[in-house]
Amino acid sequence: MDRKSSTTNRKSAVRVNDALAALNAETQYLTPIFGTAASGASMPNKRINKDPVEPQVALEMIREYLKVEGNATQNLATFCQTYMEPAAAQLMAENFEKNAIDKDEYPMTADLENRCVDIIGDLWHADSKEEPMGTSTVGSSEACMLGGLAMLFRWKKLADQSGLDRYGRRPNLVISSGYQVCWEKFCRYWDIEMRTVPLDMEHLSLNMDTVMEYVDDYTIGIVAILGITYTGKYDDVHTLDRLVELYNADHAALPIRIHVDGASGGMVAPFVEPELEWDFRLKNVWSISTSGHKYGLVYPGVGWVIWRGKKALPEELIFWVSYLGGEEATMAINFSRSASQIVGQYYMLMRNGFYGYKEIHQRTIDVARYMAAEIRKLGMFDMLEEAKQIPIVCWRLKDNANVQWTLYDLEDRMRMHGWMIPAYPMPENMQDIDVQRLVLRQDFGMPLAILCINEMKKQIEILNGARVVLQDREESDKPGKGFDHSGR
Repeated sequence: MDRKSSTTNRKSAVRVNDALAALNAETQYLTPIFGTAASGASMPNKRINKDPVEPQVALEMIREYLKVEGNATQNLATFCQTYMEPAAAQLMAENFEKNAIDKDEYPMTADLENRCVDIIGDLWHADSKEEPMGTSTVGSSEACMLGGLAMLFRWKKLADQSGLDRYGRRPNLVISSGYQVCWEKFCRYWDIEMRTVPLDMEHLSLNMDTVMEYVDDYTIGIVAILGITYTGKYDDVHTLDRLVELYNADHAALPIRIHVDGASGGMVAPFVEPELEWDFRLKNVWSISTSGHKYGLVYPGVGWVIWRGKKALPEELIFWVSYLGGEEATMAINFSRSASQIVGQYYMLMRNGFYGYKEIHQRTIDVARYMAAEIRKLGMFDMLEEAKQIPIVCWRLKDNANVQWTLYDLEDRMRMHGWMIPAYPMPENMQDIDVQRLVLRQDFGMPLAILCINEMKKQIEILNGARVVLQDREESDKPGKGFDHSGR
């Protein structure tokens, strides 16, 4: 931009701001923002606007634009938190500008991250004698990537030590077909064969009768899921640990370890089911990941991964950065990012304490169980999950429901009234079964649950009374793209 153009643009911006200031002075701020000339400015699309826009005008224009996409509280498709206390939001806003990776420049923030790792590790029964290690991540997808990389690097080292030709075949990862898409990305990025254990109606979590049939010398590890995204069910990690222990007794040179993807359940089970053994109490669980922005109760943007000890995290994945005159280990994939989510996580841990988390999660589960009971009473649905362990409810139409509509029709009707309750096909081996699922979070209380159930009953009544003839139900039942389970 030449000097003349720059000067002209500055003068133009000054004129706009002077006009607004004069307008406000004359009307004592009584003129509505959308009554000002500046509010007629267009929102940039593919090219940046030439002139600046007064901040309050830009704020209101963007705010109004975003209102069209609906109410986040009514979004029962997402696990991600849609509410934090104003004090937490304020504290996070005060730390937006801090770069989490700059540990030497922001030592107190780095200390809070380490405290979070230690506190979460303690919830997962990490043994300090094993020197556990962990880190924050942008979300649980990055945490899963790091857990997978640790398994891959450990396997490479063991394969070389045992004389296995690791270039002759691709390594593989064993996981149920109810996996979240981040695991497919991991396998694709690092050229790993994904061996999926199919789900079926008798095994809606990892099938313990068949899982070990998928394991061989090229298996880098097994992923157990604590809260399958399709149904919310937990894999039986305790039984899996026993099966892996038996396998390792005969394969000492290439032992198998378990990574627990606790994106949903990792921050619920310690509070609601502390007696459940799924974590580092089990010998072969070597790493665990979770989402801080799901039931860790923080706004989207934070995850955690912890390894049970130094032997579980290959040295090649650890990088050392300057910290208070010494060195601090870092192993995250992402680099620059705001420290605000880390601060938010520490606030939630301190603010709620153990019993606060327990009360929040138990109340949310109770509300979900109420909704499950009401949906069951309708008589036309088979319930696949009724918030047994996390606040998820999942159902399908009964074969003898005798209705002329589908779950996709019900999804559409509910969406028309602001409620997002997705319908989608089940994964591999169950693609012909369509289900619908709702996920509850801390800001969804009983009054909203009653409203939602009443609206569902009303929309079902409308669907039952509809007299719409479709040419080909089988082709038109499902949308072109099913529900996206990629949110982490």
